[in-house]
Amino acid sequence: MTDSPTTSTTITHADRKEIARYLLARGLDPVTSTIDPARTLIDLGHDHTIAFPDGLEPTPAPISPAPGEDDPLPEADVVVITWTVDEVSGLAHVLTPNIGPEKWHKYARGFDKYQPKIRPHAPAAQARRLGSYLPTQIGDKRVLCMKSELHLNQDGVKTGDGTATLPVKDFFLQIIAEAKPKLVLTIGTAGSVYEDFGLGDVVVSRAAKFRCQNEFRNEPFNGQSYHSDWVLPTDHLDDAERLMRTLSSEILEPPFAPPTKRFRFKGEPITTPGNQPQIRLDGRDMPQFHPILTTDYFEYGTSANRLDKEGAAVEMGDAALGLACAELANPPHWAAVRNMSDPTINGDLPAKEYPLNEQTTWAVGYYTAYGKWTSTLGALATWGLIAGVPD
Repeated sequence: MTDSPTTSTTITHADRKEIARYLLARGLDPVTSTIDPARTLIDLGHDHTIAFPDGLEPTPAPISPAPGEDDPLPEADVVVITWTVDEVSGLAHVLTPNIGPEKWHKYARGFDKYQPKIRPHAPAAQARRLGSYLPTQIGDKRVLCMKSELHLNQDGVKTGDGTATLPVKDFFLQIIAEAKPKLVLTIGTAGSVYEDFGLGDVVVSRAAKFRCQNEFRNEPFNGQSYHSDWVLPTDHLDDAERLMRTLSSEILEPPFAPPTKRFRFKGEPITTPGNQPQIRLDGRDMPQFHPILTTDYFEYGTSANRLDKEGAAVEMGDAALGLACAELANPPHWAAVRNMSDPTINGDLPAKEYPLNEQTTWAVGYYTAYGKWTSTLGALATWGLIAGVPD
């Protein structure tokens, strides 16, 4: 379902496009776009046992013999799609335990038809595949975990002024056609836009909106919102939050002080309390169908830009799933599950783009320091949703 568009303005900070591409490709080999296995390890320095309720432990089910890259996807009740190395590390730790993402089945079916729509040197072009996947089981639900190599921010080939190709939308349609899921969840990191949605909180929204100001600014879908009428299952969200809080120590923010001793400073650094991560639902913790904001550059929420008035969190891909489902006569239910890898940034900090933007520096720093841990929290929230889906 689609909702009415709003107007977007032209972006003035061009480097944020490249910042986004850097962050999305972190942990990939720059030549082959293969995952560095060392980057996927969830190294807690101690045993981290996830005490799932009996009968709801995720049980990975690799296909044997292993499928070829051109084989169709297996059918599943739920498809979970994520994007970056940090994100897939968290997803594998939770939903495919003991099988790291570097061991997932590679998927390149129909890659040749996608290739003209992918810019040279994008991760999918380097890898010559669309993604990777591994089936798993949660209770009686068949779940297909996927990492996409395609991405709204990475792939676009310019087709005009403010228009570009969007192959990830076609990829969503292909996944739905082959796996035939009843539910699709796109999960990953995001910037918080609500000041009380802290680091590690997980936003779940059944809506997404394009907020593009770069290569897609003149596309007809820009400004459009999409939503799914799925009824959010809540039976196991308390269990998920209990499991999430076992990782509270991994998202402890450091004491804050000015960045160098050249600044005069009196008193002790400000120590932040440890966050107890929560799951935030549209229709409960925010307006119903309050959309995830999908941008074509690295955007983040601040206390000044008040993106909470427009959406639930900010990221770079979910609205493409809404767009794909809007093209189908009988689409699956869908939702976006986004972990807050950076909190709402102080809008009083310097925002000049050159030579240094302190706001962007903090947003990028949070993402790189905490993205793997918050992604694990997002994967636990995803487990809670799937575990609660009625038979």
